[in-house]
Amino acid sequence: MSRIPFLKLSSDVRDVVYLTWLVPVQAAEAFVPKGVSLWQRNGLTPFTVLSYQHVHFGPSVMGFARQSFPSPRQSNWRLYLDTSPDSAGAARTVWFLKNIISSFAYAAATRLFSDALPTHLPEKFVHRRHLDQIHTEIQPGDGSSPALSASVRVGGDRSLNEAFSSVFESWNEAVSFLACQDAAVAITEDTGQLAYAEIRLPIEVSNVLPASLCQAASMTCSLLPELQPVSDPFCFVVERVRFEAISERLLST
Repeated sequence: MSRIPFLKLSSDVRDVVYLTWLVPVQAAEAFVPKGVSLWQRNGLTPFTVLSYQHVHFGPSVMGFARQSFPSPRQSNWRLYLDTSPDSAGAARTVWFLKNIISSFAYAAATRLFSDALPTHLPEKFVHRRHLDQIHTEIQPGDGSSPALSASVRVGGDRSLNEAFSSVFESWNEAVSFLACQDAAVAITEDTGQLAYAEIRLPIEVSNVLPASLCQAASMTCSLLPELQPVSDPFCFVVERVRFEAISERLLST
């Protein structure tokens, strides 16, 4: 499919919940191939799970007619790279660990047509907002999806806990680094090549809302035991933003 021009995609996503833990670099390096350098400070690197509700996710060329497309729920699990594997690519690049989507049709489409975003289809995927609380639950069932259960309350102080204060100078700096990304990279299972996808996610830091876990004791995330987090999750919410997938290509080995 690489010989076919990439079909740009758009979605007016809402209620994007970011959960970020600081994890030891040595633990995170087990999830990336050799030669891929993770961003780090003081031996720590961020691991983020962001979950959101799509609003009419479809080809940008459809314009107003894109409103006929469905609105699945999606969750991206990622690490952050120190430099882009593509010398001509964007500096702000993430490494996709997992992608989960609630729709069979979209999961099948990504498996067929995308190298950078092959997704898992869980048995259950809830991402629901009620007043100032947003609950996310991902249950894999018999599939290969990871598991997640977390509820956050929107609001609070724009402050960093002690662990994140050792890595970032301010709440704004942390949010800007974690949310404002230009590209994503993943490894293709069949060839071992890296797939590079350019994205556009124009988040205004001033519009980002702080958040906190409602019940920390009831939160679960299936990758945390392997990543060995040294901090509580840093939480924030982006209520609305326009997402665009611009291009995708395989990188030379």
